[in-house]
Amino acid sequence: MAAEILRMTKHTAKIKSAEKRLVLQLNPSPGNPRNSEGDFVTLKDGRILFIYSRFAGTSSSDFAAATLVGRYSGDGGKTWTPEDHPIVSNDGGMNVMSVSLLRLNDGRIALFYARKNAIDDCIPMMRISTDEAATWSEAIPCITDRKGYFVLNNNRVIQLETGRLVIPVALHETPPGANFNGKGRLFSYYSDDLGKTWTASQEVANPNAVTQQEPGLIQLKDRRLMMIIRTDAGVQYAAYSTDQGQTWSPSQPTTIVSPVSPATIARIPATGDLLMVWNNNDTKEGNPIKGRRTPLNIALSKDEGNTWQHVKTLEADPDGWYCYTAIHFVGKKEVLLSYCAGNRPKGTGLSVTNVTRLNLDWIYNTKM
Repeated sequence: MAAEILRMTKHTAKIKSAEKRLVLQLNPSPGNPRNSEGDFVTLKDGRILFIYSRFAGTSSSDFAAATLVGRYSGDGGKTWTPEDHPIVSNDGGMNVMSVSLLRLNDGRIALFYARKNAIDDCIPMMRISTDEAATWSEAIPCITDRKGYFVLNNNRVIQLETGRLVIPVALHETPPGANFNGKGRLFSYYSDDLGKTWTASQEVANPNAVTQQEPGLIQLKDRRLMMIIRTDAGVQYAAYSTDQGQTWSPSQPTTIVSPVSPATIARIPATGDLLMVWNNNDTKEGNPIKGRRTPLNIALSKDEGNTWQHVKTLEADPDGWYCYTAIHFVGKKEVLLSYCAGNRPKGTGLSVTNVTRLNLDWIYNTKM
């Protein structure tokens, strides 16, 4: 994939409140040390449901206790209910976290999340709702052909026109007694029976032997799937599938500069263009914020990810920590973004979740 991302500059356009507005901030509190990694779905009555990971106790570690809870908006994401609504209790040995929500082609809602039991046991699970998220089915494991620690990020699951469900995962294999292994082996798993059974793809080859983690998916207009991949190489990598996720081309570097942090890409329904949210942070020596997950940026692609334009900065605190984005479009003019938005010196890097409402006209405005 050839991409042309604008480098960071000293000048960032000021964003008017009508163009970008923080509509929900979920801060940690005593007994609730972290709120993170959520996703959205629009219900048939017009309300928007946001489900996220609510941690309990004193630890904000990825391995600490957490449940899934939800907030509702009845006005297109402008305001949100003040209290959490329980969705999934902690049925894992450690936690449940990293939510993906998907309105299926048959009208039902699918909820995906990670059920984490140990550093060598984490499996994506799927639940179905037939009553607009009022109740959920029993959990179905999406990976049954092997055991291991599989990372499925939030806002990552897609359904193709054929009905096939596809999830991108990174398998982290940690030897007994060792620290968690950050190097992932990448796969997709796919289902042609709406989640009842799942099949593993061919592993994504890693010819450059970079650290690969937290893959995401987008279907291109030519029906190929593009996998966008977090790496330690200073850029995002990409791989492609021409057979709906069964096999993949070897991963290769893009020129999307990035620290070790995931990118999220979604298609804008009103225009058909691609919207990307990521950290536009060059990792070269001399950069004072090298390696940090800041700033948080957006960009558009009108040519299926070959080039990117309209690069804008959403968050720019040099001590901020912005990542794990979910993208949700509201009507033809608005988009909701949820993302972790903590502060590393304060120890809240992954503990705060923001929901921000953006105007698409501003995103397309070349003068900003």
